[in-house]
Amino acid sequence: MKSTYFDLIDQTYYFPQEGFDLHEGELSFHGVSIMHLIKKYGTPFKLTYLPRIGEQIKKAKNLFNRSIRENGYKGKYYFCYCTKCCHFEHVIKKALDFGIHLETSSAFDVDIIYKLYTAGEIKNNIIIVHNGYKTDEYLSKIIQLQNDGFKNSIVVLDSMKELHRLNKMLTKKMKIGVRMAINEEPQSAYYTSRLGIRSSKIIDFYSKEIANMENIELTMLHFFVDTGIKDNIYYWGEFKRAIRLYTDLKKQCDTLNNINIGGGFPIRNNLGFEYDYKYMTNEIVRNIKVACNSEGIEEPNIFTEFGKYTVGESGATIFTVLEEKKQNDAERWYMIDNSLMNTIPDAWGLLEKFILLPINKWNEEYRNVNIGGISCDHSDYYNSEDLNQQVFLPATSNDAEEPLYVGFFHTGAYQDAISGYGGIKHCLIPSPKTIVIDRDSTGNYVDYVFRDEQTAQDMLRILGYKDQ
Repeated sequence: MKSTYFDLIDQTYYFPQEGFDLHEGELSFHGVSIMHLIKKYGTPFKLTYLPRIGEQIKKAKNLFNRSIRENGYKGKYYFCYCTKCCHFEHVIKKALDFGIHLETSSAFDVDIIYKLYTAGEIKNNIIIVHNGYKTDEYLSKIIQLQNDGFKNSIVVLDSMKELHRLNKMLTKKMKIGVRMAINEEPQSAYYTSRLGIRSSKIIDFYSKEIANMENIELTMLHFFVDTGIKDNIYYWGEFKRAIRLYTDLKKQCDTLNNINIGGGFPIRNNLGFEYDYKYMTNEIVRNIKVACNSEGIEEPNIFTEFGKYTVGESGATIFTVLEEKKQNDAERWYMIDNSLMNTIPDAWGLLEKFILLPINKWNEEYRNVNIGGISCDHSDYYNSEDLNQQVFLPATSNDAEEPLYVGFFHTGAYQDAISGYGGIKHCLIPSPKTIVIDRDSTGNYVDYVFRDEQTAQDMLRILGYKDQ
């Protein structure tokens, strides 16, 4: 009796589960047949399943609004999407369908705002939180937005010097926020984040400088924990430190009425993922209410900046296993038809884990394998999952009639931006084609090619080689 890959998954996890199921032994992703897409488009390809974006936004909004009602909380909740997680138009437009606000990180982000406005996708009353270090170009574009009627822009100061550069450019009142520098986790290479302003300096900064500027109105305190919203001592320690700072600052600043908790909910990076979203949301709302009530101040509006949570679970990257290689008696390599470094760079640069599943051959025996990309770099590999620290996939052979196909799932955030989608790549391995999937009014899915695989001429043109 052989132990199949399906047996391994079935005895280890609850399966099928949200987003993943089998149909006639082949994997589906949110009800979409991956094998159908492979036969239609070939591999490698990236896919974006747009409906997942709306599902995540509705989930977060419902969680916070229900918790606000249940706790008798007097502030409102605002969901902001971080454009840096995925800048593609079809992604941002889908998010905007669900009544969200936006967060920017750089000068060119503001150009996206104008594109969306011109296309009628947003109105000028949308709230835009401007994060990141403010170059003069970035500040100029933010001020131009305000001059063009975007009255709900909030400039979050990343340093005290930004205040004076901003104030010199202003001709009318501008809303600002102040970012509190957090203490990093104990294992970090440094103690305090380079981002934001030291919490011990913020009260004096407000009373001595911000309060005396007639064109500046402080409305937001912002803090951001890079590891996201987690139920651990570190997160709650930083969170409560931010709440204490908010209450102290509010006593001096009547216009302060927003707290931006930054960071984001985690997404599933393994089939055994567990996270109590409802509990965490309720604890955030409850703790803010308790702190404000004990100090006799109004409860602020709550802003979140959910980027990875919004788009991460909408993405997948699909490969063909080209060849099996055995370099010794213990290690087996499955070579795929692109580079992991180029397509999912967080797996290489940050050792981040994604959900890795075969598309076919679920009824074959499973093997412990390493995944190898086709670049010449020794770091172009993936060989450990988040839970079991090993990669198991169905057995295949070099002479099999049908190759093994594999997919890395929940890759929708950051990977294209970090890899420089459409630019030059390590070993000049091209960016794969991108497939977009949506649902029509009847609930059936529709798919189309957003961009074909990068050609040699595309890449050589970037490098300066002239067309012949």
